[in-house]
Amino acid sequence: MPAITYELIKQDPATGARAGIIHTPHGSFPTPIFMPVGTQASVKGVSPEELHDMGAGIILSNTYHLFLRPGSDLVREAGGLHKFMNWDGAILTDSGGFQVFSLGDLRKITEEGVTFRSHIDGSKKFLSPEVSMKVQMDLGSDIVMAFDECIPYPADYDYAKASTARTTRWAQRCKEVMTSPHQGLFGIVQGGMYKDLRTRSVNELVEMDFPGYAVGGLSVGEPKELMYEMLDHTVEQLPKDKPRYLMGVGTPDCLVEGVMHGIDMFDCVFPTRVARNGTAMTWNGRLVMKNAEFTSDFRPLEEGCDCYACRNFSRAYIRHLVRANEIFGLRLLSLHNLRFLQRFMHEMRQSIIEERFGEFRRNFLDNYNYGAKSHSCN
Repeated sequence: MPAITYELIKQDPATGARAGIIHTPHGSFPTPIFMPVGTQASVKGVSPEELHDMGAGIILSNTYHLFLRPGSDLVREAGGLHKFMNWDGAILTDSGGFQVFSLGDLRKITEEGVTFRSHIDGSKKFLSPEVSMKVQMDLGSDIVMAFDECIPYPADYDYAKASTARTTRWAQRCKEVMTSPHQGLFGIVQGGMYKDLRTRSVNELVEMDFPGYAVGGLSVGEPKELMYEMLDHTVEQLPKDKPRYLMGVGTPDCLVEGVMHGIDMFDCVFPTRVARNGTAMTWNGRLVMKNAEFTSDFRPLEEGCDCYACRNFSRAYIRHLVRANEIFGLRLLSLHNLRFLQRFMHEMRQSIIEERFGEFRRNFLDNYNYGAKSHSCN
C-alpha cells in the first residue's frame, strides 16, 4: 500500500468539485481541506492543541526554513517533525523550491540545483532534488513535495519551456532518492501560463505515477481569470484517483473556485498574516479591526462562529487589543481566521455531498465583499 491514498466520496454532477478522504500514516482527513501553514514547525501564535480543536487534520511546514534553522539533522534526532513540534496529525512539507525562487538575485539555478545565500546570515547554501528529499526524509513528513522550479509571472515561452523540462528532470531525481515507505512524494505541475507546457508537464509527471499531484506556478501575480483558466486546463488532465493540491491559495473566493475546478488541498499564510495586521475573515468579507466603526461594537467577530475569540470576546475588545499592540489580540484573530477557514471548507464539503455546491458557490460569491486586494489569492 502506498503511504498516501485518496478515497472519493462524492463529486458534484455539474462541476469538478469533489469531496473525499486522504489517508496518511498519521491519520485521515476530509477534503476539500485548507492546511494551516507552520513555516518553522509552528503555526504562528497557535498551539497544536488549538489546531486540533479547530479541526485541522493536516498542517504544512517549510523545508527551506527548517533546512536553515534548526537543521534537519536535529529534527531527525528529536524523532522527526511530529515529535519535535508535538503534532500527531498529518504533515506536508514543501520542497523549498518556491522560497528559493523568491530570493531573486540571491540565488543561481543550474541543472544540478540551486545555490543561494541564506536570508538569515548570508551564508552560501545549496539545495537540489537530492538534498530536498534528504531533508524531508529527516523531517518525516507524511506528504513530501518534489523539488521544482517555480516560473515567475510574466515569463516568456522559451524560459517557461526550459524551466518546465528541468522540473520534470528534477522530479525524476526526487523519485529515485525518496526511499521512505512511510512518506508519499507528490509531483508538481509547472508550465507557466502556457497550456501546451502544462499538458506536457502533466503527462510526464503522471507517467512517473506519483501518489498525488500539486498545481504549481499559479497565484504568482497573474490575473485571477488567467489563473482559473490554467487551473481548469491542468486539473482536467490529472488522475481522478489521486489527491490534487493547489499551492499558495487562501482567500475564500479563490478557495471556492479552486474546489469548483476539482482541487482537494490548499495552503496559504494568508489567514495568520492578515490576523497579525489586525484583520478578521468573515463570510461577508474582511473586518479591519483598527477601524473606528468597531469602537463600541460588542458583537462577536462573526455571529454563529464557534471559535474561542467569538465565544468569549467582542469586536470592541479585540479592536482595543489591536490598537494597543497587545499580542493577545493578534492571537485571537489568528484563532478566528483559521477556524473560519476550517468551517468554510467543511460547509463547502457538505454542499458537495448534498449536491448543492452550485447554490453554495452562488450564495457565497453574491454576499462576499472582496476588498481592496481582490486580485490576489494570497
